Amino acid sequence: MKKKLKIIISGGGTGGHIFPAISIANAIREKYPEAEILFVGAEGRMEMQRVPAAGYEIIGLPIMGFDRKNLLKNVIVLWKVLQSQLKAWKIIRKFRPQLAIGVGGYASGPTLNTAGLMGIPTLIQEQNSFAGVTNKILAKRAKKICVAYEGMERFFPAEKIVLTGNPVRQNLLHYTGTREESIRAFGLDLAKKTILVVGGSLGARTINQSILKYLPEIANDENIQFIWQTGKIYHEEVTQRVKEAGNFSMIHITDFISNMDQAYAATDLIISRAGAGSISEFCLLGKPVILVPSPNVSEDHQTKNALALVKKEAALYVKDNEAEEKLVPLALTTVKDEEFLKKLKTNISGMAFRNSAERIADEALRLANEYNNRS
Repeated sequence: MKKKLKIIISGGGTGGHIFPAISIANAIREKYPEAEILFVGAEGRMEMQRVPAAGYEIIGLPIMGFDRKNLLKNVIVLWKVLQSQLKAWKIIRKFRPQLAIGVGGYASGPTLNTAGLMGIPTLIQEQNSFAGVTNKILAKRAKKICVAYEGMERFFPAEKIVLTGNPVRQNLLHYTGTREESIRAFGLDLAKKTILVVGGSLGARTINQSILKYLPEIANDENIQFIWQTGKIYHEEVTQRVKEAGNFSMIHITDFISNMDQAYAATDLIISRAGAGSISEFCLLGKPVILVPSPNVSEDHQTKNALALVKKEAALYVKDNEAEEKLVPLALTTVKDEEFLKKLKTNISGMAFRNSAERIADEALRLANEYNNRS
């Protein structure tokens, strides 16, 4: 390359956007160690801590999401969008990247839009099976769109699409511990079936309430145990209610699981929201899962993610508004059915994409190289 390679990666808001972004950055660095990578996130969001912890510089935009319930508040939102566009322009003019990558989240909109207007090539990483409004708009100027599901031609120009899958946290793929070691790490019983409950990094109220409602049934089942990530918002409430309900040594409760590789290794069945990043991890690791899509996401994309697996008999699905009645009984029954678990494991493994971050990095480097050669 003629010039030093500089790439902007923009987006965040949740772990589902941040972990893939960091994986892409790591893959680019592995292929081109001299690359200078700058992240652009949203002020006050999770990426402002997680990205520096991974060893990368990040700059925040004052961007925020639209309020669908209180339209008057969107006057402030529009002002923040304009401020973010201006700040993104200043960042790009100073950094002078050869490429901007958008991974989803508030910051990716103004960053990629501004980069495109300035003639900088852009690459979109669309994680979901149903494209959001922002990415459909950004796709008009994007050079390439890396997707995780087939059939995305209904949203994007076919000639721009590259089927890569979603990047996942690299440490998950290199864990060497055994199931027994992993179960002991959580202080649980080797003889029992283990259900992992996760509601995303912030937690999921519906999933938590569903478990709490069935605590008596869980206590009476001598063959089942739980690893329960409540999320920081709900941890105090959940811990107190479980304590009041009695002795539940078969439940390991935590607000956040940092050693997710161990948790997956210890687990026979997972209960989870249907975020694209999480689903990609389940596919790669071959983990049977019951998906409870969040109803509070744009275009209801989590339901569409879940149904993409259900159609191939690769996962089970419970609607959010039915979870308190159906989720735990279904989980307690499913985790004991060895043949059904084996079927789910086989089918979900068949949907896995390998080396997704490396594939996206290859596309990124090719676009940056083309831009360098023209300039």
